[in-house]
Amino acid sequence: MYRFLLTPRWWGINVFVLLAIPFCVFMGSWQLSRFEGRVQDHRAATEQAASDGHEAARPLESMLPVDKSTSGRRVTASGRYGEQLLVPGRELDGKRGFYVLTLLRTGSGKALPVVRGWLPGTADPAAAPAAPAGEVTVTGALQASETPGDNGVGARGGLPAGQTSAISSASLVNLVPYRLYDAWVTLDEGDAGMKAVPASAPSGTGLDLKAFQNLGYTGEWFVFAGFVVFMWFRLLRRELEFQRDAALGLGTQEPDRTPVASG
Repeated sequence: MYRFLLTPRWWGINVFVLLAIPFCVFMGSWQLSRFEGRVQDHRAATEQAASDGHEAARPLESMLPVDKSTSGRRVTASGRYGEQLLVPGRELDGKRGFYVLTLLRTGSGKALPVVRGWLPGTADPAAAPAAPAGEVTVTGALQASETPGDNGVGARGGLPAGQTSAISSASLVNLVPYRLYDAWVTLDEGDAGMKAVPASAPSGTGLDLKAFQNLGYTGEWFVFAGFVVFMWFRLLRRELEFQRDAALGLGTQEPDRTPVASG
């Protein structure tokens, strides 16, 4: 009764099923591992953020380049403040305001963007406190250059002079006359009465939309595998029913296709 499984048609069906099921299971497992990896990164980032506030600050140069292991760690750097910019459209504690960003010119010849604090309202140079004069030493959380679209960072263009939408070397290089570090620092304590800006988690470590997309794709691949098995059994059942009907002499009658004369 099952000799039909050896026909070329069923050989093709069986080979497809034997290849499709492992492939779907593999892809589902891979997407699940991606989701689990993001969960682990999120947990590690949360634990690191909790411990970073208590660890001793390290020299800036020893923590570069910024990656998942160094983002959010406390660093210290010395130099003199130079150009000051405003970063509009930033929220803190549910209120909209702006960051005060000042470039710290270090002894290395490069400038480090330092977020000295946050102020509510519309970005206004007159409201931003002037940076301290002379040699200063800053301590704060190390952050990677921002990318538009991440953590609420906008991609606005046409901003007034003295403003930037993203804190990144790529955005600042045309705004300030300094060589720049590919990183920035947010101070532990807000300067001149401003609110301190909390450090953000490294990119790709949060349970964001991408993480749950991985989980959704996991379900889809396993559903595909189940669908392939279901369709194989359905085709097998139909073939067995056809074989049984043929053995009983119960063929499928073709519909009458004789045209009906009109008139």
